[in-house]
Amino acid sequence: MDLVLDTHQLRKVFDDKVAVSGLSLQVQAGEVFGFLGPNGAGKTTSIKMLLGLIAPTSGSASLLGLPLGSREARARVGFLPEHFRFHDWLSAEEFLTVHGQLYGVPGARLKRRVAELLEQVGLADFRRKQLHTFSKGMLQRVGLAQALLNNPALVFLDEPTSGLDPVGRRLVRDIIRELRGQGTTVFLNSHLLSEVEITCDRVAFIKHGEVIRVSDLKALVQGETSVTLRVRGLTGESAAGLSQWGRDLRVDGGGGQIQTLTLAISDEAALPAIARYLVAQGAEVYALAPQHLSLEELFIQIVGTDGGL
Repeated sequence: MDLVLDTHQLRKVFDDKVAVSGLSLQVQAGEVFGFLGPNGAGKTTSIKMLLGLIAPTSGSASLLGLPLGSREARARVGFLPEHFRFHDWLSAEEFLTVHGQLYGVPGARLKRRVAELLEQVGLADFRRKQLHTFSKGMLQRVGLAQALLNNPALVFLDEPTSGLDPVGRRLVRDIIRELRGQGTTVFLNSHLLSEVEITCDRVAFIKHGEVIRVSDLKALVQGETSVTLRVRGLTGESAAGLSQWGRDLRVDGGGGQIQTLTLAISDEAALPAIARYLVAQGAEVYALAPQHLSLEELFIQIVGTDGGL
């Protein structure tokens, strides 16, 4: 597939602070791409560089096949920032009309487009209401409509479900699915990992301004399994031997009692071998229960705990 975003070692330094140390990633046309990392990982600075709002200190990148900051590329991009400041004396209809005019959308087509988008985000009945009367969730919705005015080829959504209730979050998910179906690429930054898990095709994990892992989301979630075992008679040597099938072993209990073990494995096919191994080591296996890890659990494994979401 064609790449809509291709970056190589993008770096941004503010005075003596390194905000992004080496961003390298590729985003394919038509996919929903999740951008995940703890607070302070450099996500917002990275997005600003990709949008051409700030210049990188070093590195190279292309957006829609053009250099960062290209007016031609930016005309085909939509953006909903996390911290938006809208003209709250305007009505929703006026606000979208102004932004459509900035994009250069012709008058008759713009009028139709504004009406379509207000209907799509559930605000048609509020089109003449001034934005200062809107709740945060309603502002989030009108901001999403603004990001879609120009029928963009690539949409950056920075925390698009922040402030939304469950109905609003479902609406955003449905819109993202529609965009994917139209071939639009969505670059999604969200702290709500449950939303990312439902929505995204691939995800990148960023830490200290560097991408540390990029994965197909379905394969990542389905391929990582946590196994819980209840065992009696486990020795330290037997426990150490489990490392041939997995990692992050934790053992609770001891003193001749039944112990609870948890182990992360990458392939469920290892489960029969683990059971046979423990029995051969003289242990009694009372239970063995595999469970696929959630994206939140995988986030902690990959990124670590030295930073909140």
